Amino acid sequence: METKFNFEGLRIADFTWVFAGPACCRIFGDQGAEIIRIESRERPDPVRPILSDDKSPDSERGGYFNNLNRNKLHVTLNLSHPTSVELAKKIIGISDVVVENFSANVMEKLGLGYDELVKVKPDIIMVSASGFGHSGPYRDYRSFGPNLQAISGLTNLTGFPDNAPAGFASSYADSMGGLTAALATLMALNHRQKTGKGQHVDVAQFEGLCSLMDTCFLDYSANGRVHQRMGNRHPDAAPHGAYPARPDEGKERWCTIAVFTDQEWRSLCKVMGDPPWAEDNRFSTAEGRVQHALELDKLVAEWTVNRTAEEVMETLQAAGIAAGVVQSADDLFKRDSHLKARGYYQISEHPYLGERLNEGSPMKFSHTEAGVRRHAPLFGEHNNYVYGELLGMSEEEIEQLHREGVI
Repeated sequence: METKFNFEGLRIADFTWVFAGPACCRIFGDQGAEIIRIESRERPDPVRPILSDDKSPDSERGGYFNNLNRNKLHVTLNLSHPTSVELAKKIIGISDVVVENFSANVMEKLGLGYDELVKVKPDIIMVSASGFGHSGPYRDYRSFGPNLQAISGLTNLTGFPDNAPAGFASSYADSMGGLTAALATLMALNHRQKTGKGQHVDVAQFEGLCSLMDTCFLDYSANGRVHQRMGNRHPDAAPHGAYPARPDEGKERWCTIAVFTDQEWRSLCKVMGDPPWAEDNRFSTAEGRVQHALELDKLVAEWTVNRTAEEVMETLQAAGIAAGVVQSADDLFKRDSHLKARGYYQISEHPYLGERLNEGSPMKFSHTEAGVRRHAPLFGEHNNYVYGELLGMSEEEIEQLHREGVI
């Protein structure tokens, strides 16, 4: 049976770099779209490691780059060269969507703003996924994940009350920015399917992160109350947090537990063997458990610390209590039986890196496929295909453009 993909036949001109933009295009690549990644040798993606003596990018071994750019094609194009704009427009002319995540005005300065692109292809969809959007007083501010997370309010809520804001260990903003841009692209494609018209989509990663503050916004608008850092605690639930489990080969292990209702509390007590302290009047109501959360945490920890993190999770889940192992990367790759059972990790063969394990698509469809079809492209790997087969240039023309420094 022939494999079918949701976006087979869709072509995206990918002008993105770093994380958020490439993550957006990767979603469509996983679903079968043809992604033509456009990149300059003179100004390569900064996530490529610079390892060679001449300071050129070691484009074939960058794990970060390879992870974000699987299932894509790659052409080189020096956008600072005067001839390059017309060549870029030719690629756009055979594409359905253009995605970029530069700062505002970069594409306009290159001669590739939306007003220019509609002259090339009237129904083109252009998705601009900058940090702060293309309007407003912050539009020209530089942005990376940590400062976007901070300005959105998320960093201020992360950590313990008596310590400085902790922030995130990974660039959550970029993942969210990629998802927001992909969702916006889907909406624009739906609009074009209904009306035949393309449009320019202005995605502000900042606003996408602000949308995650919904409860805080609601509490402030309704009650004038500003949320504060609470660590692992919850204002309406206890026990609620991360609890120590039995160490494994000298390494600490943890498991989270969240109890919201009286029924869940009674189930937890039963699982723990109905210890005498569970009858304490301080813990008889949800309000009392929250008020005495510190004492309660110590008592629950005396039970969890004698069991493996997996045992705590499985036992409590069987009793209808939300619990989960606090997993590391090692746990996710080697221990997690659920991810293995669902085939989440997929293998690709890279010509320089060899066999690589990739995270797969989090979506499964009953009639279509999604996932890793090929490794991330090598630098300029598809110049001949794109410039030759798709744009109809001869080998002599392509070689001349190479000599002139255009590609």
